[in-house]
Amino acid sequence: MTDITQRYFMHFAYHGGNYHGWQFQKNAHSVQAELESALQTILRTEIRLVGAGRTDSGVHARTMYAHFDEKEITNTQKLTHQLNALLPNDVSVFSIKPVKPDAHCRFDAISRTYHYRLHFGKNPFLQGLSYRHYSKLDYDAMNRAALLLHGQKNFRAFEKSRAQENTGICNVTEAEWKIVEDEWVFVITANRFLRNMVRAIVGTLLDVGMNKIQPEDVKTIIDSQNRTHAGTSVPAHGLYLVKVIYMDDIFI
Repeated sequence: MTDITQRYFMHFAYHGGNYHGWQFQKNAHSVQAELESALQTILRTEIRLVGAGRTDSGVHARTMYAHFDEKEITNTQKLTHQLNALLPNDVSVFSIKPVKPDAHCRFDAISRTYHYRLHFGKNPFLQGLSYRHYSKLDYDAMNRAALLLHGQKNFRAFEKSRAQENTGICNVTEAEWKIVEDEWVFVITANRFLRNMVRAIVGTLLDVGMNKIQPEDVKTIIDSQNRTHAGTSVPAHGLYLVKVIYMDDIFI
């Protein structure tokens, strides 16, 4: 290593079942703590990761990014292999790449995509990986309601706790239910998400599917900006962060 400080983006994935989310917490097991501990063991220096966002306890990530600063790493592929040998089986690092000094894995993300997975019959191979729903659902009505999520709107009605300093405005470019083999998968893409937003949206769409509310009621719920008007948040284990998009020019 030289004395040059370089910023790196780490691309990784995790099964969230054993963790209280991505972000470090006192007296709780987090993915961030696992990765920082492994990096510090190998590099023998203090490392602090900045994540692309936060995921709640039990939520999974097929794709996640974090950045850190360190003296120039001569072999990032070797470091990736070393990390995977040290990390538990439910966390996997795909790559570590140098980026521009001012690149930020959270603020430079152009869009993020989440999937929420739903199934109906008893299936031991989906246990902890997909939410089993017991009621019959109106698939077409749920997709008509999902269309009302598209565009730039204030999504405070689906936010778990309001952060006064932050805006509730998000630009949703994709929101659709798809049938994938034995599961129904809700796909949603936006430039940003509020805390608990996807799980609350899915809960609201399930209310539509069970005919508790009508598809057009989703617009009224959005306009209300009141969390009590939206549906119950669905369980965390069906939720996955699956894509985070950056501009290519931040990578070296």
